[in-house]
Amino acid sequence: MKKTLKYISVVLLSVVGFSACSLDTESMSSIDSQTYYKTQADAEAALVGCYDGYRRTVSGGGNAAITFSFFVASEILSDDCFGGTGHTDGMNHRALDRFDRSIEPTMTNDYEGLWEHYYRAIFNCNSLLVQLDNIAWEASSTFNTTTPEQTRAAVEAEARFLRAIEYFDLVRMFGRVPLLTTPTKDIVPQAEPKQTFELIFNDLKFAMEHIKYQPTAAWHAQNDGRATKEAAAAILARAYLFYTGYYGEEHEACTKQEAIDALNMVVTGGYYGLVQATTDADGEEQNGFKRLWRAASATDNGDGKLNNHAYVGRACSEAEVNEYLFTQKFNHTHDYNGVNTGNQWLVMVGLRDVTNAKAVPYGRGWGACTVNPDALTIFEEGDARKSATIIDIEGEGRGEIIDDAILAGWREYTGYNLKKYIPLAYNVDGTAVPEVQAESEWEGNHDFMISQYQDYIVVRYADVLLMLSELTEDAQYMNQVRKRAGLSDVAYSKETIIEERHREFMGEGIRYWDLLRQGVDYAAEKIAGEWTVKSGGVDEVVTIDAANITSKRGLCPIPENQIIASGGVYEQNPGWN
Repeated sequence: MKKTLKYISVVLLSVVGFSACSLDTESMSSIDSQTYYKTQADAEAALVGCYDGYRRTVSGGGNAAITFSFFVASEILSDDCFGGTGHTDGMNHRALDRFDRSIEPTMTNDYEGLWEHYYRAIFNCNSLLVQLDNIAWEASSTFNTTTPEQTRAAVEAEARFLRAIEYFDLVRMFGRVPLLTTPTKDIVPQAEPKQTFELIFNDLKFAMEHIKYQPTAAWHAQNDGRATKEAAAAILARAYLFYTGYYGEEHEACTKQEAIDALNMVVTGGYYGLVQATTDADGEEQNGFKRLWRAASATDNGDGKLNNHAYVGRACSEAEVNEYLFTQKFNHTHDYNGVNTGNQWLVMVGLRDVTNAKAVPYGRGWGACTVNPDALTIFEEGDARKSATIIDIEGEGRGEIIDDAILAGWREYTGYNLKKYIPLAYNVDGTAVPEVQAESEWEGNHDFMISQYQDYIVVRYADVLLMLSELTEDAQYMNQVRKRAGLSDVAYSKETIIEERHREFMGEGIRYWDLLRQGVDYAAEKIAGEWTVKSGGVDEVVTIDAANITSKRGLCPIPENQIIASGGVYEQNPGWN
C-alpha cells in the first residue's frame, strides 16, 4: 500500500452534528499512539476523524473528489447517463462510459485519488479500533450509554460502520482489494471479495447491536450525519443483495433472513418513514418526493431569493417523518488553503457553462453525467419522480437557455440533466453560487467549484421498503413507495421491483449496482446500445458495446500506480490490461 495512507486529516467544522474539534494533521507515524489514545475525549476526537475521512473521499481534492468520485462514476457506468463534460476535455469520462480504455489510453490512474482517499479513511478507522483497549472508558450521554463497556462498544460500532461502507464501495468498484484491519503501511495482497464481504457484514452487525442512539427528531437535529443501527441495518441488506446477486451464492456471514430481520427492525421502529406531500407557504401542494431534494422543491421567488418552503431540510427536519437514514455531510467552508469540507463532485453535474438567468434555480458546472433520453421513458404517466429527477434543459418554461456557444463547448449533450444533485443559481442573474442556508443568506466564499455543500443521502427509507419487498416478494412495501409517487398498486415480480428501484433512485448513484447484481450479462444488455447526441454542437453517435462490460465483469480498473508501487503484488482486473 502506498505510504500516502499514513496520514490522518481531520477538520470537523460542524459538518457532523457532534461537538466541533480537530486533530493534529501531522503524519501518524510521528504520533506515539500508545499515549495519544489515552482518554475518552481522545477517542471521541478520533471518531470525528473517521467521519471526516469518509467525507474526504469526496472533499479531499483531486480526481477522487471531482471527476471520478464514487457517485459520478456510478452514474456514468449506469444506463442513465453518458460521460458528458467539455467538448475539448480529455476522453476519460467517455472511456469510462464505454468501458473502453482504447478511447483514452492514458486512462491508467483516474481512480488513484479515490483509491487513496478511501484507504486513508479506512486507516483512520483502523487506527482508532486497535487502540480501544487503551482508553479509560466511562458511561456517556453523548453515546447514550450507561456503562463504560457500552461506551467502548458504541465507539467501536461507529468506526466499524464507516469502515464497512468504505469497503463496500471499494469492493463493488474493484472486486479484489487489499483488506486492511490494522493501520499498517505494509503492502497487503488483494483479498477475495468473499473475505471483504465477511468484514462488511460483521462490522455492520456489530454496529446494529452496539449503537445505542434513539433516532428521535431532537437527536437527529443535533446529530445529522451520524451512524445509527437503522442505517447499519439498511446497508447490511444492500450488501447482502449485492453479494448474493453478483457472486451468485449465499454468504455464511449474513443470511437472507438476517437481512429481512434487519429491514423489519427499521420498519417497525416507527421513526423513519416516507416524506409526504405538504402545502407550502404559497398555498401550493408540494409532492413528498420532490420535497426530498432542494433543486426539485426550489421555485423562482422573483425577488433574488430561492423559495424552498417545501424542502424538508438537510436533516429532513421539516418533515413529519425522517426519510434519511444516513447522509454524507458537507460544509460551505471549503477553501483552497487546506480546509476540505465541500461536496466537490456536485459541480460535475452542473449545466455546462450555463449562467443564463433563465436556467434558475439550476446552476452551472462541468456538464458530466448527461442524461440518456431513454431514461425518460421508464416513468409512468403521473409519476411525480420524473420531474423531480430529470431537468428538461430547454423545457420547463425556461425558454432558450442553450445557445450555440454552450453547445459548442458541451460533449454528449442530450437536452437532459440530473436534478437531485445539482448546483443552484442565484435568482437575480443566474450566477451559480453555493446553496442557500436560509432564504436571505448566502454562505461560503461563493466559489461554485468548491463551496457546494449539498449532502449526499447514502440510504433512505424508500430503499428499506423496496429491499424488503424484494427479499420477501411482498408488493405491499413497494406499493407504499409507488403511492407516494402518485401511482397505483402493482403485483410483485422481480422485474417490477428492479424497474421501481430504477424510477425511485435514478440519479442517486444506485442504479449501476442494482444492474450489476442481476448479473453481468443482464447489466451489459441494459447498458449497451447506440444513441445520437450532440458533441461540440454537432451530432455524434454514442455506441456502448456489451462485450466491453462483460469482459471486465463490470469492474473498474485498479490504478496502475498502485500496481507498480506494490511491486506486482496487486493484479489488474480482467480486461483493463
